[in-house]
Amino acid sequence: MHRMVPRTGLAAVSAALLAMNRTLEVRDVLQTIVRSAKELLGARYAALGVPDEDGGFAQFVVEGVSDEQWKAIGPLPRQHGILAAMLRKATPERLADVREDARFRGWPAAHPELSDFLGVPITDGDDVLGALFLANKRRSGNTGRGTFTAEDEELLRLLAEHAALALTNARLYERSRELTIAEERARLAHELHDAVAQKLFSLRLTARAAATVLHRDPARAGSELREVSRLAAEAADELRAAVVELRPAALEEDGLQATLRAQVQVLDRAHSSAVTFECRDPRPLPEAHEDAVLRVAQEALHNALRHAAPRRVAVSLVRRGPATVLRVADDGSGFDPEAVRSAGRHLGLVSMRERAGAVGGSLSVDSAPGRGTVIEMEIPGG
Repeated sequence: MHRMVPRTGLAAVSAALLAMNRTLEVRDVLQTIVRSAKELLGARYAALGVPDEDGGFAQFVVEGVSDEQWKAIGPLPRQHGILAAMLRKATPERLADVREDARFRGWPAAHPELSDFLGVPITDGDDVLGALFLANKRRSGNTGRGTFTAEDEELLRLLAEHAALALTNARLYERSRELTIAEERARLAHELHDAVAQKLFSLRLTARAAATVLHRDPARAGSELREVSRLAAEAADELRAAVVELRPAALEEDGLQATLRAQVQVLDRAHSSAVTFECRDPRPLPEAHEDAVLRVAQEALHNALRHAAPRRVAVSLVRRGPATVLRVADDGSGFDPEAVRSAGRHLGLVSMRERAGAVGGSLSVDSAPGRGTVIEMEIPGG
C-alpha cells in the first residue's frame, strides 16, 4: 500500500534519507531519524532505542532533552512496560496519556513529564531492531498540547522503515571494520551487495511510489522526491563500485602496501571525505610489524572519518633512514590530546601506542582544535 507524506514533511523525510546515503555510522543516522521524527510530527520529545540481549538498550538516542537533564535522569531505561510491549509484539502504540496506561511503570525524578505518546517498532522482516517513539505533541503554532493522529502514526511507520534500512546498512559497515581481511573480505562483499544495494533499491521504489500519490503541490513534491530517488541511486552505484574493489587482499598474500591501498580505496568510496594513499620506496617488513602498521592505520582512519569530519585524509608509508614511517594526516576538526587524556577518553590512542611499542616502535600525535590531526608510527626496519 502506498503511503501519503504531507507536503510539509518532505524536507524532514528527505533529510533522513540523505543522512543514510551520506554516512554509515549507526549513531549519526539514528540521531538524524529521531530529530526528523520530532520536527516532522511536532513532538516535544523523541527517542529511539536499540535493545540488547540483557533487558536493556545497546543504544538509546534522544531529542528534546539537554545533556544536563540526560545525566540527571540516570541509567538507560530497561525493556519494560510500553517499550517492552512494542519490542515483543512489534505493534505500534498510540496513547492519549501514557501515565494512564496500565503498563506504565513510572520514571526517575529528573525525567520530563510525558503525556500523549506515539511509538512504533523498527523491524527487518521478523526481527525487531528497536523502537522509535514520540511524546507531548504540540498544537499548531507550538502552543499547548495536541494529540497524535492516525496520520502521525502512518508517517512514523514510514520513518521507522527507513530507520531499519539505516540500522542494517550501518551495522554491516561497522562489522566490516572488525572483520579480518584474510578471512572475511569476500563474504563482506557479498553481504554489501545483497543487503545494502537491494535495500537502497527498495528505498528508491518507495520514494517513487510516494511521488505518485501526493496531491498537494505535486510539482514541488515530485521534484523533491525525484531528487531523493536520484541520490539513493547514486549511493547504490557507489556501493557497487566499492564491492568491485573489495578483491581478496591479505597481508600474507599481497603484503602491507597492497592491503593498505585496497582499504583506502574502499573508504574513499564509502565516505564523502577524500582518502588517499602513497607509498615511497617500500621494503618488506616482518609479519608482526606489518600487522601492527595495518591495525594502527585502521584505527587512525576510523578516528579521522568518524570524529573529525575532514575533507581530506592522507595515508603514507615511507622510509626514514633505517625505519619505516606510517603517517595518517587529516584536515578535520582536531582535538586537544591533553584534554582528551584528562577526560578519560582515549580515541584509540592507547591501543595504537601499545601496538607500536610491541614491535619496538613509537607513536606521535600532533593535533589541536581546528587544525587537523597527524598520527605517525615509526618502527625499525624497511
